[in-house]
Amino acid sequence: MTAHRKPPYILTFHRSGPMVCPYLPDRVEQQLFHELNGPDSQDVFDHLSANGFRRSHHIVYRPACPGCEKCIPVRFPVKELREGKAFRRILNRNAEVSVSEVGAHATAEQYALFRAYVKARHSDGDMAQMSYTDFSNLVVASPVDTTIFEWRDPSGKLIGACISDRLKDGLSAVYSFFDPTIDAGRSLGTYIILSLSRVAAAAEQDYIYLGFWVPGSPKMDYKRRFEPLEAFGTDGWKAIDRKAQPTSAGE
Repeated sequence: MTAHRKPPYILTFHRSGPMVCPYLPDRVEQQLFHELNGPDSQDVFDHLSANGFRRSHHIVYRPACPGCEKCIPVRFPVKELREGKAFRRILNRNAEVSVSEVGAHATAEQYALFRAYVKARHSDGDMAQMSYTDFSNLVVASPVDTTIFEWRDPSGKLIGACISDRLKDGLSAVYSFFDPTIDAGRSLGTYIILSLSRVAAAAEQDYIYLGFWVPGSPKMDYKRRFEPLEAFGTDGWKAIDRKAQPTSAGE
């Protein structure tokens, strides 16, 4: 396992103003964040990611909401991932799908898939307003080592993609998107994470970082499926008991 040394420099953090919480109703969100710039950006990013932070464009952040600690940074160790019957069925359904890494290269084809996914699944979110330039900048203007993985069916059609950041000990799944018209039979969102886990394992990387899990939020419940799931808290990264955690309404 890769050790994370503390950076030999002082980091400046800021606190955002109050915003509407995107995960839980009637909640207000605030963030503690640091802006990535300069030649040490990758080292700072590695260090902060190992301490529960998440990247968005040029900042790394953690929720710092008064009176609420429901956003939990999570990751899972790829070599210990439990691929039970449900996961094996998903892998079998997508056995003919191929995955390739295309690097920090955004395309119009990716953007068209991104738009279709966001329109179908997240039309009320900020990403629904993103132009092709905005989308491209997620990758090509990243201050850290960012890449895109693509998944294609046997005909060569792009059916899924994941913007990912490379860390010293794994991959951070920044944002995945897929063809919503075929997802019902393939569970593409879960498949992308399973496939990414196998890519990481083949490269001798330790973890897939999934960002924040919010117990009780339907948008985040899928992350509970990747066991053993680890959460970052006051004692560092610890495995969490899935059965002891609440589920979202209607699950």
